[in-house]
This record gives sequence, structure tokens and C-alpha cells, in this order.
Amino acid sequence: MKLWTTRSCHAFRPGLPRRADRGWPLLPIGIVGSLLLGIASGCVSASRHQDLLEKRDRLARANSQLERKLDQQQKSNASLDAESVRLFEQLEDLRGEREKLAADLGDSRQARERLSVSLAAREMQLVAQNEEVARLRGTYQGLVSDLEAEVAAGQIEISQLRDGLQVNVSDEILFRSGSSILNADGRAVLEKVADQLVSSHHRIEIRGHTDNIPVSGDLARRYPSNWELAGARAAAVVRLFQQRGIGGERLTAMSRGEFEPLAPNDTQENRWRNRRIEIKLVPVPDRRDER
Repeated sequence: MKLWTTRSCHAFRPGLPRRADRGWPLLPIGIVGSLLLGIASGCVSASRHQDLLEKRDRLARANSQLERKLDQQQKSNASLDAESVRLFEQLEDLRGEREKLAADLGDSRQARERLSVSLAAREMQLVAQNEEVARLRGTYQGLVSDLEAEVAAGQIEISQLRDGLQVNVSDEILFRSGSSILNADGRAVLEKVADQLVSSHHRIEIRGHTDNIPVSGDLARRYPSNWELAGARAAAVVRLFQQRGIGGERLTAMSRGEFEPLAPNDTQENRWRNRRIEIKLVPVPDRRDER
């Protein structure tokens, strides 16, 4: 049908009737017009059909491109969704790290504040210790100056310790043999010591020491052993110190008897060294350290 229609369109020219001498019959004008209209309709339908086919092909190609774009877009969306999930997880991790850092920062600030308070307290303590060391140095120098003769004679030993002082006084200048009553010379010496210690903030321990010879005779009825004799002599010194203005809360009297000798009790000179009163300055414990 298509071939016939095309051939008809090229073989026939409208408005020019075939000549009879060519062997074609002459037809009436009405019939010829109808034939021409049909042929023309056949040509238009074929052309429109071709246009529709081309349009269909274009639409198919466009649809294929759209499908490819849609597939790419879906893949891109899936990738973006995965990236979004990953970024969200990273964001949550960062939030957790930020919260941890904020907590650590708060702990650090509190630790820094505690450290600052501790350092301030330590600085105050060092200042107080330095002041106390200066006072101890002054006390030591004052004792050495006031008791220069006794120190030179070997009757008194003055030692400056790391955190205090120690004064050893021979019983020979303090008490008569077998007695716990201070003699005049002994009181004069101890008054000089007390006057130097009255301004100190240290506790003062008074320790009585004896040699290893047992108490005997009438003296034993009053002092059954060297414990009682050494304790009574230490108590006599404590009473004198308190009379010179040193607070009783700073004073301690104790007996060591014969059990803390400076030398073996094998000679008269060593026994003389062991019979002594020991005066020791002890730092007052800081109650804040006990907490």
C-alpha cells in the first residue's frame, strides 16, 4: 500500500488529465477529484506515520537517558545517604569527645584550684617554718651566749637539730647526789635556759637519765629505782620552767632511767655523762596535716 501510494504521488500530477492518445480513458472531473483526494490522504498519513515513528524513537532515546540519569541519581542518593550516616556518626563521636573534654576540663579546673589552695597553704607553712627556723637560730645563739662558761666547761651541750634544739645538762650542776631538789647553781642555769625558750612555739620535752647503778640505802625508800629518780628530777625542771612563764601545755616530763645512755657505764666519767637532764624542743604538729 505504501509503495503504491508513493508511486502514485510521483506518477500523477494534479490538474493535468491524461491525454487520450496515450491510451488512458478520460474520466469525469468529479471522479478524478475524488481519486486525487484519496491519494493525497494516503500521502499525508504515511508522512505523519513517519513523524510519529521518529518522535517515538526520540521519546524512547530520551526515556532511556532519563532512566540512566535516574539510576545515576539513585546511586548518588544512596552514596549521599551513606555519607550522611557516616557524618552523623562522626558528629555523635565528636559530641561525645566534646562532653568528655568538658568534663576533663572541669576536673582539671578543680584540680588546679585544689593545687592552688595547697600551694598557698604550703607557702604559708614554709614562711612559718622559715620564721620558726630563724627564731630557733636566735634561741640557739642566745643559749650559747648565756651559757658560754658552762658550755666551755663541758657541763652543758647545746645541739641545733633539723627542726628543734636539744640541751643536755649534767646532773652534777643541777642536783646533789641522790636528790631531786635543784641546787642554787642548777636553778640559775635552768632559768637562763627557760628565758630563751619562753618565746619559742615548740613543745618542750624534759627527759631524766641516770647511770646503771641501782638506787640503794635510805634513798631507795623514796626512789625504788632509777625510773623514779630520773622522773622526779625531770618533774623538778618542768616546775621551774612553768614558774618562768612557759605554758604547762608545752611541757612534758618523762623518765628514761638508765636505758638511753650516751656512753657505756664502764667508767666514772661515762657514768657522769649518762646522768643528765635532756631538754628537747619538738615542733608542734600541724592539725591540718592530720586531716
